[in-house]
Amino acid sequence: MSDIAGELARVREAFDRPTLRLLDRKWAPFVLAVFKASFSRDRRSVQADRLHTQVDAYLADLRSIGSEVPGKNGRALCVQWMNDQWLYRETGEDDEEQYSLTSHALEALLLVDGLSRDRALISESRLTTIVDTVRHRATQANPDRDERIRRLDLEIAEKAAERDRLAAGGEIAAASNDQMHEGYANLIDLITQLPSDFKRVEESVAGMHRQIVNDFRAEERPISEVLDEYLSKTDALMSSTAEGRAFEGAFVLLRNDDLLSELKNDLESILLHPFALELSAADRRSFMGTVSLIRKGVDDVLTQRNGLTTTLREHIVNHDVVKDRELERLLREINKELAVWMQTAGPRSTVTAELMPGTLELEHLRERFYDPGAHKAPPPLEDVSAFAPEPPSLDAMRTQGGPLLEELRDAMVTAFTDRGAASVGDAFNSLEPAMRRPVEILGLMQIATQVDAVRHTDAADALTEDFETVRPDGTRRTFRVPRITLTDDATAALAALNYGPDHD
Repeated sequence: MSDIAGELARVREAFDRPTLRLLDRKWAPFVLAVFKASFSRDRRSVQADRLHTQVDAYLADLRSIGSEVPGKNGRALCVQWMNDQWLYRETGEDDEEQYSLTSHALEALLLVDGLSRDRALISESRLTTIVDTVRHRATQANPDRDERIRRLDLEIAEKAAERDRLAAGGEIAAASNDQMHEGYANLIDLITQLPSDFKRVEESVAGMHRQIVNDFRAEERPISEVLDEYLSKTDALMSSTAEGRAFEGAFVLLRNDDLLSELKNDLESILLHPFALELSAADRRSFMGTVSLIRKGVDDVLTQRNGLTTTLREHIVNHDVVKDRELERLLREINKELAVWMQTAGPRSTVTAELMPGTLELEHLRERFYDPGAHKAPPPLEDVSAFAPEPPSLDAMRTQGGPLLEELRDAMVTAFTDRGAASVGDAFNSLEPAMRRPVEILGLMQIATQVDAVRHTDAADALTEDFETVRPDGTRRTFRVPRITLTDDATAALAALNYGPDHD
């Protein structure tokens, strides 16, 4: 019997993968066009609501030119693509939901891009890459010490001969534009595969994350067993899958900052060749972004792994074995069933649930138990009167109080009637120090307002005078106050406030 049955099974398995399912659908060109227009190397994720709006706009544009498009709206299509494992939805840094392409969608885009552009054919650049790689791996694979030394000596001799030729003034053969184009196309083929490679490693870590979270929710195994499994998986994370093993081998090189810096300089040198003038600005910018692409891919993988560690740490810290009672088990069962339900539920599916449980039929529920200590008399207060400071005198307390309005009115009447004071400030400055506290200025303003002695003028035309004040501690300070004068009628009004209208 031929091997056709086995080959058919392998082909069917390949067609069941999300990548080929995407390419095999009726709306595959539309879906890939949306992914191509919405995502790029620099824009790895798009905010969820924004992508829904963009897809609606794309649908409207295509309908306007008569193109056949799906009948759903943008939100429904994004949810469908997420269920088909072409989109991945997660919460971003600002607690906003955002979409990103899965490795399957990136592989499909890579296939389409490869078929839609001139593919690198057999060339000197590609054969040189293959030969150099095979030679390097053969040297590593051969355990024969003498053979490895022979290979190294041969390589050193070739390099030394070339160096001596150049040092002696030998001609430097510049690469032609055709050769550079061949090498550039070969590099682009390799570089365009990096995003999907990094994404597959992320998805491997995310799959482990989901498995551990489900184990925590189920609580079918002791937490120590789950922890041991996590630690063993972490140790073998980069060797348990093909993607992880590839990333582990590359990570040794990716952590070398000097190597990445040298790579950036080499990329710049390639673009300085005249052939680069035939490239578009977008191609040159994309080519120079290779180092950033590598760094971003490594950061995304490490961020995904750090999220897994954070989830484990938070669960261990917050998990309290003592509180593992009936209510906690019930809530975990509800959470587990909810996760199962969400795998098949639509975006607007609802489930009827009581907000609060029913009340118990109890006549009385004791809220507090008897505490004999609650009926004890409080301890007697300690007599500390012997340590009490001397109480302030009445005069000392008055110096810290408000203005002495009655004494001020009497002083102003005397100053304007007997001494012929020129202004309120002149009268104030002639008072005793006890009557010249800063607060007394406010009292004078109140008194002048009571007899309508304050005249409202523009600030530029207002006259001012100095009030020399004396604080209770003896320090002095000068305040500049609008000049106020008291007429005979105002002075009489002040006297009437103190002694009555019949005072002479």
